[in-house]
Amino acid sequence: MGRMRQDSAMRVLALEAYYGGSHRAFLDPWIEGSRHHWTLMTLPPFKWKWRMRHGAVTFAERVAKRVAAGEMWDVVFCSDMLDLATWRGLISPAIHPLPVVAYFHENQLTYPVQVEKERDIHFALTNMTTALAAHEVWFNSAFHRDEWLAAIPRMLKRMPDYQPYDAVEQIRSRSWIYPQGIGDMAKRGSRQPGPLRILWAARWEFDKGPEDFFAALEGLRRAGVAFRVSVLGESFRRVPAVFALARERFAEEIDRWGYQPDREGYLAALSEADVIVSTARHEFFGVGVAEAVAAGCYPLLPKRLAYPELLSAIDPTLRPDCFYDGCVDGLVAGLKTLAARLAADDLWRGDPKRGVDAVAEFHWPRLVPRLDDGLVRCAGSLC
Repeated sequence: MGRMRQDSAMRVLALEAYYGGSHRAFLDPWIEGSRHHWTLMTLPPFKWKWRMRHGAVTFAERVAKRVAAGEMWDVVFCSDMLDLATWRGLISPAIHPLPVVAYFHENQLTYPVQVEKERDIHFALTNMTTALAAHEVWFNSAFHRDEWLAAIPRMLKRMPDYQPYDAVEQIRSRSWIYPQGIGDMAKRGSRQPGPLRILWAARWEFDKGPEDFFAALEGLRRAGVAFRVSVLGESFRRVPAVFALARERFAEEIDRWGYQPDREGYLAALSEADVIVSTARHEFFGVGVAEAVAAGCYPLLPKRLAYPELLSAIDPTLRPDCFYDGCVDGLVAGLKTLAARLAADDLWRGDPKRGVDAVAEFHWPRLVPRLDDGLVRCAGSLC
């Protein structure tokens, strides 16, 4: 069989065992804009551990029914929530030769847990065997790929014998980087008068460092710097106590608080803010930051994790002021600098579109053709 053309339209079987959050936000816009023809099989975003355990069996049964009815595909796409090795072991011989791409939004080896002994290595090993069973492994950032691959040997040392250290280079050799896409953000109109408007938008969990953020707000207050603040994000069963304390402490400065149930409210919050701040201790990509910058927010981020990669295209004259050293004092100093620039009507140093342009590569109209071509390349490499 000859190689597939890059503009070829293919039949794609997509298996998403956790169809929610970033997983759904990745698939839906891609499928909508794709030139390929998709069959999407999903499971609800509930009880992720059980999804990883039973998804392979459930999808194998569903695919078998489709094949019996005469359906066939050119390539398979799944996320890290599928036990791909088990799924490939259960499917019919007619499906087994199909090329498979596994996309890693996260992984269960370096995903943060409050107590390391809480980590279930079974799921970390499932991620590894999924990557080994795939023909290509796609990551949302090079940081994610490199951090995960560096952690695998440490995990394998826990095995009593037969440690498959060669797995790291096998996975690396078939790895590609394809970022999370972002949609059209609200267009910024005339800024309303007032002090620096600060946005913090992340999951309300310990690994996003909320204590550091609120400590920095205290530092600004002590320095006499006026500000407004919006604290967005989804909360779960265990919300760090600092959020309740901060809501009371900064009641007079708060513009928006908590999860925005509709996109209009979320986009409005982004459009109103001047600065997007991160205090994350772990971030595989940073879609919230990318969306905020696309809406016109100036980024102030710790110089670590995926953030330098995320802002790799930003103007070098702005780059030093987009990062701080990761400490509270550094964040306070950065916010004071940006507040002074805003007061002088020069937050973006003469060109407010610099940030918007820097993250333009993540917009779906640009990203979808790259993703489509990646599937064609994977399929063509096995022809």
